[in-house]
Amino acid sequence: MKQLYHFVDGRAVPGESDRFSPVYNASTGEQIFELPLATADEVRAVIASSAKAFPGWANTAPSARARVMFRFKDLLEQNMDELSELCSIEHGKVKSDAAGSITRGLEVVEFACGIPQLLKGEFSANVAAGIDLYSMRQPLGVVAGITPFNFPAMVPMWMFPVAIACGNCFILKPSEKDPSLPLRLAELMMEAGAPEGVLNVVNGDKLAVDTLIEDPNVKAVSFVGSTPIANYVYERCAHFGKRVQAMGGAKNHMIVMPDADMEQAVDGLMGAGYGSAGERCMAGSVAVPVGQDTADELVARLKPRIEALKVGPSLDPASEMGPLVTAEHLAKVKGYVDLGVQEGADLVVDGRDFRAQGYENGFFMGGCLFDNVTDDMRIYKEEIFGPVLSVVRAPDFDEALRLPTEHEFGNGVAIFTRDGDAARDFTANVEVGMVGINVPIPVPMAFYSFGGWKNSAFGDMNQHGPDGVRFYTRTKTVTSRWPTGIRAGAEFAMPTPGSE
Repeated sequence: MKQLYHFVDGRAVPGESDRFSPVYNASTGEQIFELPLATADEVRAVIASSAKAFPGWANTAPSARARVMFRFKDLLEQNMDELSELCSIEHGKVKSDAAGSITRGLEVVEFACGIPQLLKGEFSANVAAGIDLYSMRQPLGVVAGITPFNFPAMVPMWMFPVAIACGNCFILKPSEKDPSLPLRLAELMMEAGAPEGVLNVVNGDKLAVDTLIEDPNVKAVSFVGSTPIANYVYERCAHFGKRVQAMGGAKNHMIVMPDADMEQAVDGLMGAGYGSAGERCMAGSVAVPVGQDTADELVARLKPRIEALKVGPSLDPASEMGPLVTAEHLAKVKGYVDLGVQEGADLVVDGRDFRAQGYENGFFMGGCLFDNVTDDMRIYKEEIFGPVLSVVRAPDFDEALRLPTEHEFGNGVAIFTRDGDAARDFTANVEVGMVGINVPIPVPMAFYSFGGWKNSAFGDMNQHGPDGVRFYTRTKTVTSRWPTGIRAGAEFAMPTPGSE
């Protein structure tokens, strides 16, 4: 079995441990790689590499760092087909969806190209007699990113381009399930001109995570994943005095008002609910139609669309939805569907027994649709992370507003309506970090910031955008006064105590 590697000091480094994690082709179910899981000593060696590279990179002109980002952007565009294929094989996203997710990361790289403007400080002359005051933004040092399986390119690129453009050295600990794409990104960064050690990749499990958190040379940690682990990372980083941003789970609601364009809403739910087989933090996993007539029409329109979903291998252009990432995750999602039936929800479309012809060992599941889900059911409360859409019927607008507001996750929400007053009221009062109005997946552009509320995000800063710059830099404020210099002319008398 071919072994993958770590990427340290600009080159592939074989693993030294005797622990490995399998990497699969999600469409065939075949194991394609063994991934070495780093020891604590290996992780510390990677940290030392980054620490060695930091002084030189921090003192590189911001414009020179930006030029590396410009070249990296060009390389991403040139290699988009290869990168999309790597994502499709290991994650299972259909190739067009994979390319779209990489593009969202590319947009953050574009943002990072303009970092010099955002690193400017402030200056105030004569805040007192002869005293000036100015500020500067300086990098933190070695920072780390721990990223999930569902976006092996986009989420790392939410982190490291901004961190590196700000003058930090970055250690990426990607998911063990689809590591090939993150490793390829590191290679492209080197090709773009990043010095050795500026971007390192270390593969590992909880041991690697804990070592990064506990090492005093790592100044900040960014995390995206499930809520329990996000909470753990946040608490541990706080214990060790690190700056931390940790994004957790989601249960994104889509409110469908009686006046909504129903075809637009159904299209939105199909893409948001079943794209990437539902394995994304912005998946629309709960539909909330307002009124019984709205709910009946929505379910009637959704049912044939879900039944007609073209589920197949990720590299087949005809596939609309690919497989899930692993057999274990597939079993977990199917278990949630079993649970929903036990809880009394109506399973309108059952995709549990789907098999892709010729790919019977792949991790496939068809789309599932539940109706009459209630807010006390586990399938509503918990993040399923699969192609399962739950319909929770709301009698009125107030109930539709209450559901996402009171849910423990506050990542994203959408409302479909033609009523501007309803949309404005909903947007103002819903307790969720990102809102879409007739937009099913409200993901802000790279020059804004991505992040949720409540148990969807721990820490004060969001991902990328201006928050990313603030997270990866510290402000230093300088108050300056200079003694009279050569303009005063020559002094021939010996100074005495008390003289000025």
